Amino acid sequence: MTGAYLIDTHALLWAAHDTARLGHAAKGVLADPETRVYASIASLWELAIKASIGKLEIPEDFFQRVYASGYLKLPIEVEHLDQFRKLPLHHRDPFDRLLLAQAQAEGLRIISDDGMFSRYAADVIW
Repeated sequence: MTGAYLIDTHALLWAAHDTARLGHAAKGVLADPETRVYASIASLWELAIKASIGKLEIPEDFFQRVYASGYLKLPIEVEHLDQFRKLPLHHRDPFDRLLLAQAQAEGLRIISDDGMFSRYAADVIW
C-alpha cells in the first residue's frame, strides 16, 4: 500500500478518535510507515469552522497534533484552485471539492468513505 494519499476530513477525525469506523484498506494505509499521508489545510479549515459554530468538539491542540503525528501538510495552491474550477458539480460541498481537486492536481489517492467521490475521476480507498 506504499504510496501517497490525501486523507478526507471525516477519515482524519476517525483516525484520531474512532479507528473502528475506518475501512480495512484505510487502516492498512495509515499503519504503513512507508506511506505518505497528507492532511489538507482545507480539512483543518473545515474542522475549525465546525468547531467555532458548535457542530463539532475537538481538543484545543488538535490541529498541532495532526502534523505532529506524522501527517504531511498540504497547503492550498493556485494549481488546486485551477483544478477546482474544472470539476463538474456532482458534489456541492466546497471542502470536499477542494480535496478532490488537490488529489487530482497532486496525483494522490484519497482515503475516504464519501460515496460522492466516485462520481469524479478520483482514486478512492476505504
